[in-house]
Amino acid sequence: MILLVLLGSVLITVVAIRQYKQQSEDYHNDRLQAKEQSISTHLRRVLNGRNNTWEVKTENIAIIFKEEIYNIADIHKLQINLYDLDGTLLISSKAGFRNNVADKCIDTEVLNAISNTAVHRYVDKHMENGETFLSSYTYLTDQKSRELVILNIPYLENDDFLTNELEAFLTRMAYAFTFVLLMAIGLAFLLSKFITKSLKTISDKINATRLERLNEKIEIDDTSEEITTLVNSYNSMIDELEESAIQLARSEREQAWREMAKQVAHEIKNPLTPMRLTVQDFQRKFNPEDTNIYSKVEEYSKTLIQQIDTMSSIASAFSNFAKMPAQQNENLNVVEIIKLALDIFNENYIRFSSDKDVVIAKLDRTQLIRVVTNLVKNAIQAMAENDNPEILVKVSEVGEAVVISVSDNGSGISESSKSMVFEPKFTTKTSGMGLGLAMVKNIVETYNGTISFVSEKGRGTTFTVTFPKVEV
Repeated sequence: MILLVLLGSVLITVVAIRQYKQQSEDYHNDRLQAKEQSISTHLRRVLNGRNNTWEVKTENIAIIFKEEIYNIADIHKLQINLYDLDGTLLISSKAGFRNNVADKCIDTEVLNAISNTAVHRYVDKHMENGETFLSSYTYLTDQKSRELVILNIPYLENDDFLTNELEAFLTRMAYAFTFVLLMAIGLAFLLSKFITKSLKTISDKINATRLERLNEKIEIDDTSEEITTLVNSYNSMIDELEESAIQLARSEREQAWREMAKQVAHEIKNPLTPMRLTVQDFQRKFNPEDTNIYSKVEEYSKTLIQQIDTMSSIASAFSNFAKMPAQQNENLNVVEIIKLALDIFNENYIRFSSDKDVVIAKLDRTQLIRVVTNLVKNAIQAMAENDNPEILVKVSEVGEAVVISVSDNGSGISESSKSMVFEPKFTTKTSGMGLGLAMVKNIVETYNGTISFVSEKGRGTTFTVTFPKVEV
């Protein structure tokens, strides 16, 4: 509504100004033409009057109108210039006009325009000292319609009266449109406050609707039938959405545990096969009288123990991922804890740096160590084929956050694998369950932190973990 009022006011203003300009132009053209006809008639009366004793021809025009041209100009309140047919000035009612060389002759273009038009008339429009002038040129003929001279009448377009009228009109229009605009604003406010209030409530509820949480229903009283139907449809959709969300969550959990069970079963089966073969080989080759029986038993035992350790590590990894221990948050020196976590590694290419000696944050000591050790283990495994391995662990303090980065110059992560790095079960190694980074991400997000990485294939990878210094 407001836009329509503004658009209407602009259009009417534009139309009014254009109409004023056209009306002003038509008025001045008609007035000049009327003056030209009156002056032409007056000049012919002088030529054909009884007081004229000179022969009516071009050469005598200056003599005939030597005194009369001033009287005629004074009567009609316009300047009068008479030129011969070649465009040379003969006489003018303006004093000193002859002294201006530029005005003594008519331009060739004007002469051609007068002679070539059917009405033998030409009007020139030009600006002079910031004012608009019209200058008409036409032939003055004798009684036998022979062309005697060229009559030129300069005319000043004085628009003061029309301009005042336009300004008064626009002022009245401005008052009227201001009043209408205020009414439109008030009416639009009432519409938005009372009529569209229900639609605003419905819009807010729809924008806030999420699949992963419980959504509130809409309760609106005193609404129209159409709004009531819309509200009932939304509330019905919320009920169906809640039921679908429960079923989807249950299905996702079942699918996740089903996939995890398959993965665990697969990982457990891998060591069971060599264990079975070892036991069968022991049964087949067992001989109490064999002199090497003790060394063989020891060899079989080592094989079985190794596979049992593998199964134990699989069970531990699954247990750690499935159920995180309760957080024991305390104020820790992150620099000191990370140094302790790195002491378990024997690799001499692991370097540590920190911007400060003391960076205090409220975290769980065990989980912080697990985050660092998992990232460093991944970095070590990524450089299995690197002749000059290098790992840099860095701690820095940025505002109210602790930033931990682990960089390596290993094989990097391919573009196809980047989107699956933090997914459970995903791994590029030949062993392990791929739960390490998923567990790290779980720990970081528990503290409302973030984990990200940048990697280039064949150049290395940098993982960056950001923890708030204070528990959120």
